[in-house]
Amino acid sequence: MNLTEHFSLEEMVASDIAVRHSIDNNPSGDIVVNLRRLAEFLEKVRLLLNKPIHINSAYRSPEVNNLLGSKPTSQHCVGCAADIRVDGMTPDEIVRTIKDSSIVFDQLIREFDSWVHISIPSEGKIARKNVLIIDRDGTRTYYTSTYA
Repeated sequence: MNLTEHFSLEEMVASDIAVRHSIDNNPSGDIVVNLRRLAEFLEKVRLLLNKPIHINSAYRSPEVNNLLGSKPTSQHCVGCAADIRVDGMTPDEIVRTIKDSSIVFDQLIREFDSWVHISIPSEGKIARKNVLIIDRDGTRTYYTSTYA
């Protein structure tokens, strides 16, 4: 089922971990609503970057999220976050471009210099516009000098 022109429900719930461990990673109706909002948001990001976006991970059931070692409060569990890659762009280039745009996001995180976590606020919440780095050194604020 297509959520938007370029993003399907199937790619938003795809999980190798769920398949390997026979875990049901199908979201409830409320989460599908969030995934549609996320897909609409990612369409704006795709337009900004002028390139296709590859989804590494979007929705995660609590069981899948736990197996990945992520926090129970992860926005992935409510369908409001995606880990993305873009061919021809480094994670820093993706972060910098989105950060410097007018696109309103909740969190933008360069993770392990391999992908970018991007999220929208839950319905009715205000976007925090947090820009962070997570890597083997921990979590810290993403500063402009990081990519200078």
